[in-house]
Amino acid sequence: MKTCRVVLVDDQVLFVQSLSDVLQYRASDISVVAIGNTGQEAIDLAIRFRPDIMLLDVRMPEMSGVEAVRIIHENDPKIRVVMLTTYDDDEYVARAMENGAIGYLLKDMPPEDLINAIHAVNGGSFVVPANIAQKLIQPATGSVYHGGFDDGVLPEWYYQLSARERRILRLLSERYSNGEIADRVHLAEQTVKNYLSTIYQHLGVANRREAIELVQQYVHFM
Repeated sequence: MKTCRVVLVDDQVLFVQSLSDVLQYRASDISVVAIGNTGQEAIDLAIRFRPDIMLLDVRMPEMSGVEAVRIIHENDPKIRVVMLTTYDDDEYVARAMENGAIGYLLKDMPPEDLINAIHAVNGGSFVVPANIAQKLIQPATGSVYHGGFDDGVLPEWYYQLSARERRILRLLSERYSNGEIADRVHLAEQTVKNYLSTIYQHLGVANRREAIELVQQYVHFM
């Protein structure tokens, strides 16, 4: 299992150190390689460590996280930047996404949800809370960043799925086997099968083929 290398940057020293401790303790496949406290430090750490993922606060001294992600993305677009903040202001969300961020998460989310989000981002997904995604419009296309679903056609069952179930469903629709999905979401294969049974019930389908056919109407992959 490949370790996901993460850099955390937040001007609240106690918060960012606590977050590092939580990730290191609860996720054996996540390694926090560096911590910073300013926007400029975020840029410097990106250049020095080339992490897989960076979690950046929106408002920081010297330079905002919104501006820092623009520079980080221009220097190395392979680094996947997620904004982690207490704010759910549409303007900040839109600017961060325009500047290259691929996720926007609130600091009060449960640790397990944050870990799942990091796994999802590392697997190539966008992550945005549902309450934000419903309002967020991507200027160029008119679509929202909500796990790959288009605004205005989001089915009711989508909101009934957990973040992990959505991740499994996306992998299913990409035609990964149960074993391959298990490897990517760090679960036992039988656990994935259990998740799929629940997902099928939410979708109102009987099997894998019907689920894939239904989801193809909504998903565009990144």
